[in-house]
Amino acid sequence: MDLSDQLKNLFPDHIPGEGPENVDPGPKYWMQDDPIICKYEKRKGKPITLLEGYKGSDADLKGLAKDLKTLLGVGGSAKEGTIIIQGDYRDKIMAYLKSCGFTVKRVGG
Repeated sequence: MDLSDQLKNLFPDHIPGEGPENVDPGPKYWMQDDPIICKYEKRKGKPITLLEGYKGSDADLKGLAKDLKTLLGVGGSAKEGTIIIQGDYRDKIMAYLKSCGFTVKRVGG
């Protein structure tokens, strides 16, 4: 008797394939009406990309920053409503945010 047979004995009404893993979780982040501002700056001679204007919770802000850093393979931080990404990745960041459903506004250059 293998594991699947034991599970069928314990839960006879369960149908495999139905469960929380097959349910669409909805939006990953809190969506807002105002656009997120994407700008480019140089600090100490090194390029950075700044994202400002996200009004969600700190946990959502840090999660968004983590996803962006993982997507791009770079470092960065998130504090006080601003996400700082090391390097000039405005185009990739804007494409990702638009695919997530955000409106993005490019400022400068």
